[in-house]
Amino acid sequence: MTGIANDQEYDDLPSMPLTTLSLMLLAAVGGAFGAVFVLPGVVPGLSSSLLGPEPKAYWYLARSSAFAAYVLLWASMVFGLIITNKMARVWPGGPTAFDIHQHVSLIGLAFALLHGLILVGDRFIGYTVGQVLIPFAGVAYRPAWVGIGQLSFYLLALVGLSFYVRKLLGHRTWRVIHFLSFAVFLMAMAHGVMSGTDTKSWWARDLYWTTGGSTLFLTIYRVLVSAFKLKRQPAGLSRKAADRSPRSHPDPIGGSIDSQPSRPSAESASVPAEAVLSQAVQ
Repeated sequence: MTGIANDQEYDDLPSMPLTTLSLMLLAAVGGAFGAVFVLPGVVPGLSSSLLGPEPKAYWYLARSSAFAAYVLLWASMVFGLIITNKMARVWPGGPTAFDIHQHVSLIGLAFALLHGLILVGDRFIGYTVGQVLIPFAGVAYRPAWVGIGQLSFYLLALVGLSFYVRKLLGHRTWRVIHFLSFAVFLMAMAHGVMSGTDTKSWWARDLYWTTGGSTLFLTIYRVLVSAFKLKRQPAGLSRKAADRSPRSHPDPIGGSIDSQPSRPSAESASVPAEAVLSQAVQ
């Protein structure tokens, strides 16, 4: 969500096929629909877990898909940042890093969609499809932080789908949209920390500290690299201009005298040495 020498060198790289993305999103919708409406009737043995007095299967699916989406979003941020601060040249290479950056972002979008829709099957909260899809519509459980998570999903969709129209948008506009990735990551982390039931677990805290800290480090490094580049560029340009200009020293009378010996003209070079001597004697 953020080039090596120039970000525009990646404009011609192929995006994930749109059919592949569509199939992934359909799989997320179909999987959630099947788990909520179809699976309990087809496999009656799961009814106690899915539809019993304390159903937990949907809650487990929602939590696991949420962490999968968050980790994929973090990975997309990491690879996007190492592309822009030149670390990708060391590993795994610019085009490979761009490919991973794009794919994990779109796969994370599919997991985020599954995370929201699977909550429709959880009776404890009782979300409807509309409350899942409309930000801040659900009031049953921490509506502010849940709404922030819903907004982050739509912003992630905007950033992810911009890969397919970046040539139409133009490089500058696409980069502006891509900077929303930072807001998406912060909103997703806030959503997970403040509304997640696993936040008090040691592994969840370590995950949030690791992902947040590494993203902050790479962002600061990216800013410092850009600042150093901007600070260094004018001096480099002036040195190049000085190297290209003729070297001269001041003339005591006025003006300047070229320090490099001038080459004789073609006419003076063709005058015989005897003629020069005779002229000097006269």
